[in-house]
Amino acid sequence: MATSLVHISGFFSSTTRNTTTTTRPTTIHSYFKTTKIQPYKSFSVVCHQRPNYIPNHIEDPNRIRIFDTTLRDGEQAPGASMTPKQKLDIAHQLAKLGVDIIEVGFPASNKADLDTVKLIAREVGNVAVNDDGRIPVICGLARCHKNDIDKAWEAVKYAKFPRIHIFIATSEIHMKYKLKMSKDEVIEKARSMVAYARSLGCNDVQFSPEDAGRSDREFLYEVLGEAVKAGATTLCIPDTVGYNWPREFGQLIADIKANTSGAENVIISTHCHNDLGLATANTLEGAYSGARQLEVTVNGIGERAGNASLEEVVMTIKSKGELLGGLYTDINTKHIVMASKMVEEYSGLKVQPHKPIVGANAFAHESGIHQDGVLKNKSTYEIMSPEDIGLHRSNESGLTLGKLSGRHALKAKLFELGYNFEGNELNDLFWRFKSVAEMKKVITDDDLITLVSK
Repeated sequence: MATSLVHISGFFSSTTRNTTTTTRPTTIHSYFKTTKIQPYKSFSVVCHQRPNYIPNHIEDPNRIRIFDTTLRDGEQAPGASMTPKQKLDIAHQLAKLGVDIIEVGFPASNKADLDTVKLIAREVGNVAVNDDGRIPVICGLARCHKNDIDKAWEAVKYAKFPRIHIFIATSEIHMKYKLKMSKDEVIEKARSMVAYARSLGCNDVQFSPEDAGRSDREFLYEVLGEAVKAGATTLCIPDTVGYNWPREFGQLIADIKANTSGAENVIISTHCHNDLGLATANTLEGAYSGARQLEVTVNGIGERAGNASLEEVVMTIKSKGELLGGLYTDINTKHIVMASKMVEEYSGLKVQPHKPIVGANAFAHESGIHQDGVLKNKSTYEIMSPEDIGLHRSNESGLTLGKLSGRHALKAKLFELGYNFEGNELNDLFWRFKSVAEMKKVITDDDLITLVSK
């Protein structure tokens, strides 16, 4: 930990031999330029034709691949284990969503995981479910051990587009205390195991230096370069313990692209954890700095505080793509709510009511001031349409009546129920409503009907 603090404190000022510190596309301050506020518009229409899949190349430099690891990293959250049938159902939903790569599991961990990965490779990894005919890549995780790689290949090889994801730790603290290996040993292990995976016939190999965010820069460039030489097609840069902050992580991605031999011939990916609540922000900074694959999970589930949230990352890119230099994904966002509810039910991990995008309160309004604005124009307090993520509200304006609600919202809700009150009648009913609302958190339709009948 002490070593990593030194790296951070000297992050912007230190220079080393043979290292290029890149200038990122723009300074962070230019993000906050004044822009004209526009009413929200529908974002859910996919307007880009998906090209043929090439592991180490994306034809359009603005296109982002979405790598979903809900079924692997997400399932590692305590209490989140799922049955093979549940994982298969989620994999089908992720395919509908338009996820580019689905990381299904860790085949060497146990026979059940191996069989589940194999099942999903066969049933999801060979069938196109969207109009563009694209089939998702099916990925299995492996440590830098031949047995792990053999098991991963045994499971994923049944998919049309199989991928093996190999990782080894590169931070000083991990190498010293967990691996008990020298830098040279780690480099050799990474190089030889990537080459071994390619020798099996797998032409799509992803390599991750675990805890890259706390790793020595020069060593990181070296091990990544050796992985590329050995045949890696994607380099994933993990902030394994959620320790980086956005400017720092974005610079890390930019510097890896500038200083890693062969980086121009592979895809750079992010994998950010949420220990400091920065996973989504770090992921977006990574994309802005040149990463073209983003690793996420539905509802942000995962180890400890979780991972970057698929719905947050995707909808930010949808909403702010122009500010991000024209970046876009091919996610069909109308399937987000269904994916979220399925993962919540199957994993047992409840979504917080105030969770962005998919939380129960994300498109609900109780404050009288907010309700009045939304009734006049939804874009006063909503920056996207709930229909864009597949959410269909019981009432068009998302009004939730409570003690903070005003006359305008009460009148609108009563009108939905078939009642039309004006003037003194509305005023009298409003004060009776407020008396009830002081004692109840939420006023239901039945409560309102009772009030009207008195």
